[in-house]
Amino acid sequence: MKNYNVYIEVCGRQIRVGEIKGNSSEDACFSYSKDYISMNGSKAISVSLPFRDEPFSPDQTKTFFDGLLPEGFMRKTIAYHMHFDESDYLSILYNLGKECIGAIRIDESDEKPEYGYEAITPKQVEELAAEGAKKSTEMVIKTHLSLTGASGKVGLYFDENSNRWYMPRGLAPSTHIVKQSHIRLEGIVTNEQLSMLAARKCGISIPECFIINVGKGIDSEVLFATKRYDRVIDESSELIGSLRRPFRMHQEDFAQAMGIPSSEKYEKEGQNYAQRMFEIIRNNTTDPLEDQLRLWNRIVFNFVLGNTDAHIKNYALLYDPHMEGMCLAPAYDMISTVIYESSTRDMSFNIGGTKNIDGINEESFKSFSASVKIGEKLAMANYYSMLDRFENAIKEASKELCDAGFKSAGDIADSILLARKKLL
Repeated sequence: MKNYNVYIEVCGRQIRVGEIKGNSSEDACFSYSKDYISMNGSKAISVSLPFRDEPFSPDQTKTFFDGLLPEGFMRKTIAYHMHFDESDYLSILYNLGKECIGAIRIDESDEKPEYGYEAITPKQVEELAAEGAKKSTEMVIKTHLSLTGASGKVGLYFDENSNRWYMPRGLAPSTHIVKQSHIRLEGIVTNEQLSMLAARKCGISIPECFIINVGKGIDSEVLFATKRYDRVIDESSELIGSLRRPFRMHQEDFAQAMGIPSSEKYEKEGQNYAQRMFEIIRNNTTDPLEDQLRLWNRIVFNFVLGNTDAHIKNYALLYDPHMEGMCLAPAYDMISTVIYESSTRDMSFNIGGTKNIDGINEESFKSFSASVKIGEKLAMANYYSMLDRFENAIKEASKELCDAGFKSAGDIADSILLARKKLL
């Protein structure tokens, strides 16, 4: 019988919220501890896991906790190197779950956690850019970090004062998520930075992000770094050596909040994921009116950008430091997929009853506004505003990147704008 303690960090303090018990990943069940439920100010760790006395089913448990793990080839590679079956999410999470997305971790003991950081040499950063899944897998296993998604990525600590990168040790939090390039699509790092900068210029909240260039800017010599919005450093943060340890803030993606497995993150006919996302916002966030408009604008932007990979794990809810409320998290993982011939033309969920991006139009968004219960006049005013701002935003972002030495940004911007004209 396996028995794992589940912890959440609140204001830097590790709090035991419950346990996962079972003979294997197939029958393991999560339950809240009575002490945590009765604790003043305690909150459920997921919209899909509300407080109750009885354990959650194996499926409910797996959906949330498996949602903290890498997917696809990255997961296969990690499982292979750790000698686990890739379906054994509990064993993988136990070995990786010292540093997840959000503030959750699982452990078998109640021992006081250790914290530390190890400086990374410039050579190691170059190897991470050049060596694909091998190097990222090595770092993930060594540092016990679990980051969601299918791409090669690691969590690292960046010290802006010294301009140096560090690997977290023990329970030390990372400050940035660093993704690899060449194992995915050509020019994808520049594509993502261009798309994210354009999103900001269109009024969409994004985390700070930048390209790490260890050579001449080609795919095997660049990495994409995103500052973690679920990590906060302030004056009360303790020092670990010369580095301040970040506080963890809890978050969950919409697949977890909706109780949907990662394997089903792309909508099938009749599932109406977007409507459920808006309903969760209306019923749970601190400022539901603003968050609904933010979500609407993000969906419009992803459509105009040609991002058919904006699935429900690429939208998230961010809890405040005291777990007293939540909001729509900043945007992440935005790229134009339609500029790649291998990409699907189907959006990740339907817009006004249509999934194929070539069939979505102004009328689709009018129908969509009714289905997600946003007034048509307000919704379409935001739609037209996004369309008006998009071209200049892409051009300005492209110029900034070209001026910084990433000359391929110009060609990528041209491809995005050409694809947009075909859509609209």
